[in-house]
Amino acid sequence: MTERETGRDGAAAHAVVVGGGLAGVTAALQLADAGLRVTLLEGRPRLGGLAFSFRRGELTVDNGQHVYLRCCTAYRWFLDRVEGAHLAPLQDRLDVPVLDVAHPRGPRLGRLRRTNLPVPLHLARSLATYPHLSLAERASVGRAALALKGLDPADPALDGIDFATWLGRHGQSPRAIEALWDLVGVATLNATAPDASMGLAAMVFKTGLLSEPGAADIGWAHVPLGELHDTLARKALDSLGVRTELRTKAERISRTEDGRWAVDVPGETLEADAVVLAVPQRETRELLPEGALDDPDRLLDIGTAPILNVHVVYDRKVLKQPFFTALGSPVQWVFDRTDSSGLLRGGPEGPSNKGGGGRRVGQYLAVSQSAAQDEIDAPVAALRERYLPELERLLPAARGAGVRDFFVTRERTATFAPTPGVGRLRPAARTHAPGLYLAGAWTATGWPATMEGAVRSGFSAAGAALAALGRRHEHPLQEAA
Repeated sequence: MTERETGRDGAAAHAVVVGGGLAGVTAALQLADAGLRVTLLEGRPRLGGLAFSFRRGELTVDNGQHVYLRCCTAYRWFLDRVEGAHLAPLQDRLDVPVLDVAHPRGPRLGRLRRTNLPVPLHLARSLATYPHLSLAERASVGRAALALKGLDPADPALDGIDFATWLGRHGQSPRAIEALWDLVGVATLNATAPDASMGLAAMVFKTGLLSEPGAADIGWAHVPLGELHDTLARKALDSLGVRTELRTKAERISRTEDGRWAVDVPGETLEADAVVLAVPQRETRELLPEGALDDPDRLLDIGTAPILNVHVVYDRKVLKQPFFTALGSPVQWVFDRTDSSGLLRGGPEGPSNKGGGGRRVGQYLAVSQSAAQDEIDAPVAALRERYLPELERLLPAARGAGVRDFFVTRERTATFAPTPGVGRLRPAARTHAPGLYLAGAWTATGWPATMEGAVRSGFSAAGAALAALGRRHEHPLQEAA
């Protein structure tokens, strides 16, 4: 080891990671894998950031429904690294049920599916038979997709316009935007087309739908998220000797006289050769030392967007599919969380269908509502009055079913807002202060605010730190090596 590798006092170089979400955990794993001594600080009583679980009676509840795609290679690395990939499997092949309950001739079910044909033919059959668009609209969607395939998402000019403007220029009707483009975009960007940067939209659609046939296959956790992002992540960190301090917030970061870093926490000052700030943009701004960024107040210009989740426990099974998405309804995406939540599938609540003294099977559904600015602060009673009738309209089996529980989870700052122009505000991992690095889905990953973007930011921050310390380091993703 060189002196820089070992640190100024001859001991193994020490890195402090502030923030135990996916970005911070990834950075800590990468730094520890490279042989650094690592301390991870997290203000909450658990790891996982905004992708976590909590207990509610007999349920283990995810604060929100999170999914990933096959093209999310960084998050797939994370799952492999914490030995949790088998707990969050991918679909064998993209298949999204889309139910339109506002059709003049009654509810119609369509599906977005792929084949194994090369891009873009892998979606041609599905688009040709998609019942929620007219023949002319389907043809126009194909032309827009081909135009989108030729774009460079990193082009700054694209960041300056909104997705709706670009779609309008390419002949997309309001119906096509509702039934296809926003169907995907709202869930991945947390914004409707008028409020989304064209650069980020191009990245989502080009990578997810137009890169390779299986890129958009969907995966989700079949266990509570806390098992992946907290329990298994903590096990992986512990195996590397990472010191993980929960309920511990960094209060101040400053330079030491010998050029290292001092991180003040309650009752202790940690000295480090490298510091990774993996906390939200406002908290990052508060901790940044003077001169670390040219204009640190620009971090405060990166807005946030909310996500609302409505949770309903029925006394019987009302949904046969693992999930579906809706048109003609305020409901966006609905997932069956019965098994993953640990819901007890019975109880002494009446006779079985056979007339004996059996047990009744229940089902727990999570309704995920992105871009929920209009409802994020609505009272639970108002949300119940709105969403229970909508679920009955979408799911005939819910009509007459008993509701055992109805509750709401709210993430008011779930993601950064992907508005036009946000790209110029997102900082890189490196700062002007040697040894200080930034991570978080809101940094300049090129991705929207997803679990994938968070993990990629952890890669970038750890890679920059290791390079500055003279450590040989290969990027975990082959395509970015």
